[in-house]
Amino acid sequence: MSFSRLREYEVDVDRSKRRGPEVERIYFVILEMAPVTYIDSSVVQALKDLYQEYKLRDIQIAISNPSPEVLLTLSRSGLVELIGKEWYFVRVHDVVQVCLQHVQSLKGASNSPQAPFSSVENKPSLFARLSKERVEKLSITDLESGAGKDIESAYWELVVKDIQDTCKLLEPIYNETDGEDGHVSLAVSPKLANDTNGTIEAAKWLHNMVGSPCVYMKIPATDESISSMKEVISLGISVNATVMIDAYLDGLESCGMTDLSKVSSVTTFYISRVDVTLDKKLEQIGTTEALDLKGKGVVAQAVLAYQLYQKKFSGPRWERLENRGAKKQRLMWASTNVKNPSYPDTFYVNSVIGRDTISTFSVQALQAFMDHGILSRTLDAKVSEAQDIYNAIEKLGIDWSSVGLELEHEVLDSFTKSFDNVLECMQKKAMNIYSFQKHV
Repeated sequence: MSFSRLREYEVDVDRSKRRGPEVERIYFVILEMAPVTYIDSSVVQALKDLYQEYKLRDIQIAISNPSPEVLLTLSRSGLVELIGKEWYFVRVHDVVQVCLQHVQSLKGASNSPQAPFSSVENKPSLFARLSKERVEKLSITDLESGAGKDIESAYWELVVKDIQDTCKLLEPIYNETDGEDGHVSLAVSPKLANDTNGTIEAAKWLHNMVGSPCVYMKIPATDESISSMKEVISLGISVNATVMIDAYLDGLESCGMTDLSKVSSVTTFYISRVDVTLDKKLEQIGTTEALDLKGKGVVAQAVLAYQLYQKKFSGPRWERLENRGAKKQRLMWASTNVKNPSYPDTFYVNSVIGRDTISTFSVQALQAFMDHGILSRTLDAKVSEAQDIYNAIEKLGIDWSSVGLELEHEVLDSFTKSFDNVLECMQKKAMNIYSFQKHV
């Protein structure tokens, strides 16, 4: 850890004229400690020297995401108290927000050099966040035994706050487009996928907690959750429904609201995931006919799904709902990244462009499309060809329903593992902080 380089960089930045008109000098230096696994006495002394040097120049040091081992060393050396517990944070995002708030407050603050650093109120520090009353009351035994309700509550508290912040950013778009755009999806717990009533209650609770019309409750398309979608939509809550159109229409018909204009929905189709599964099956068959169909299945399925979508949102049934102000559900193509390197990197995005649809992009996919993508309506350009491809795959003995069920289990299992990993990480963090508190 080279603090001489840090000093050189800080001096260069402080002398730069490219910082913007409202920043006269440096007020904070943030040390991201996540990559640091061990510090010895020389590093401790260098940190103390750096702190004293910056203190003389009214620069505050903030520490982000130290490991439990590093945090314990800092505590035993007296650096935690020296720098201040309120300047230790779980995430860089949190410390940046606190620092920005302090800089912004300078306009109304006194000329005292200590005024900007007198308190941290708006964003919880690492200690404040993980030292709430309910965590403090847990014993090590409770934490190790997996009394996870408190950990999961902390998780949802963080998620709801992040979604609320995102909704605030998107609300101008939502208002300008009369609710057509500017939405953010929030998934209910994947552990509730087979619990109809549990999913309904979770969606209602999360919707109320976020308190924004911008939020979509994301619900998976298991047999049990289809009923959940209908019920949640009937309550006037907008939904991101995985591969499900009828649930939206059923929910709108059951809704007691006279004006349906505030309820909307997207139905999500996973693109590259389907082709990965289909291509494996086609390779196992191994015939020339089978291999020629690689990379064609999911686009054909998407084209036919779009035809079904257009039929669902036309005719007497839809017209009755439209007269009540209902908005069309939109198809949303997810997982548009190409996973097979032999396919063009814009292959899927180019192939699923059509009216009333949404494509999700990774940064890499967006950059590729902006550079050499083809903006052309493709979804309904080759319908008969898509039907031929779909039928050809079926004739080879590949059951489309089985592929869908396989992917449903695969995606749900992936989401559940990710959810469990996050909770496990938070539980370990709580245990480490609890252990750390006994030494300070």
